[in-house]
Amino acid sequence: MSVLAVLGGQRGDEGKGKVIDWLAERADVVARYQGGANAGHTVVLNGKQYILHLVPTGILHPDVRCIIGSGVVVDPLALVEEIQYLRAQGVKVGENLAVGKRTHLIMPYHKVLDAHMEDLLGVNRIGTTGRGIGPAYSDKAARLGVRVSDLLDEKILTERIRVCLALKRRILGGIGISREESQALDEGYNQEMCRKVREILAPHVRDTEAEIQEAAESGKRILLEGAQGVLLDLDMGTYPYVTSSNTGVGGALSGLGLPYGKLNAVLGVMKAYCTRVGQGPFPTEIHGEEGERLRSAGGEYGATTGRPRRCGWFDAVAARHCIRVTGLDGLVITKLDVMDNHAAIQVCVAYELEGKRLTSFPAEINVLERCKPVYEEFPGWMTSTSGAREWEALPQRARGYLSALERLTGKKIWLISTGPGREDTIQVKDPFAALQEREPRP
Repeated sequence: MSVLAVLGGQRGDEGKGKVIDWLAERADVVARYQGGANAGHTVVLNGKQYILHLVPTGILHPDVRCIIGSGVVVDPLALVEEIQYLRAQGVKVGENLAVGKRTHLIMPYHKVLDAHMEDLLGVNRIGTTGRGIGPAYSDKAARLGVRVSDLLDEKILTERIRVCLALKRRILGGIGISREESQALDEGYNQEMCRKVREILAPHVRDTEAEIQEAAESGKRILLEGAQGVLLDLDMGTYPYVTSSNTGVGGALSGLGLPYGKLNAVLGVMKAYCTRVGQGPFPTEIHGEEGERLRSAGGEYGATTGRPRRCGWFDAVAARHCIRVTGLDGLVITKLDVMDNHAAIQVCVAYELEGKRLTSFPAEINVLERCKPVYEEFPGWMTSTSGAREWEALPQRARGYLSALERLTGKKIWLISTGPGREDTIQVKDPFAALQEREPRP
């Protein structure tokens, strides 16, 4: 049995899609465990770019079983659109894709709520993607959600929509809403939307918990695909500037119905620098021309929204926090090539707060906002690493930088990405071989 969780070790957008795609070549199952269409995983294959929001990245490998687990919230219209987009690109999407019966749906009214909640928060807004993720998870917790299995039962579906909309109308009753938004609060409109997607999605609906447990028992190689990153985790992230799900190991297991003892290893993906989308504290953020240069070199624009990402230096304090709360076994460092033209590279090794040095990540948002980074400087290599595929092919200073990241995080680097293509990857340690070296976690 080989079960490997691959999750974001920063604030999302670390390049998990490419990593999963690279690993999926030797996997049997790729299972997405949380988040929704607010995530965008970008994969470049044979020079062609694919952006996936809901369908697991393993879909680009026709023999890999892809599972959307119960911890995901699915916009059914977006999923249908993505399936049709992939098929139009010649990608096989049939029996190789399964959607869990227990998976919750994002309904049209969730997007209306999302938009108005951001408006009401004003300067304190979170900076959501506006895709209804938070309201859908809220309904799930409030036991008001509509699940994929409800799509297949008209009577249950009608009642779930009726009850939920009665409450939503009360919530939005005092707010002026547009005609289009009013339509999203209409029972008939929501029911008709569900009927339209039912025919396309019904063949993919499965008991995914039973399926993934059976795959684990039979010794298949399983990749657990995360969305966003640990610093956006609902419990362990920079609350309230977080996503609405658990992005770490706990979310992986509960979102797929997989017992802890089945997990062999956890791989954390981190960029050679840091980025953030939306609001929230970012101690190592680079402002001005230098920040714009890094954004441009890294193509740092959201795959889902197109929003420019905030860019900054690698934050070892935040990285150690992510490692502690998830038990990462190894690291993947992506976008090393983006750092090629920096004469000097900074890494945050500690924070300074009112004259005191902090080496642990603060839980309080108002404390984190006041923290100043303490940097250690490393010489840049000022030569191309793009497309390098062997450790020895990297410049000595690039190897020194990566070794410093290992020292500062306390974890070994297993993989290094040196470009967007599947082949632009350096394997320092084979993750699948590493899985065979250990028993499942007790």
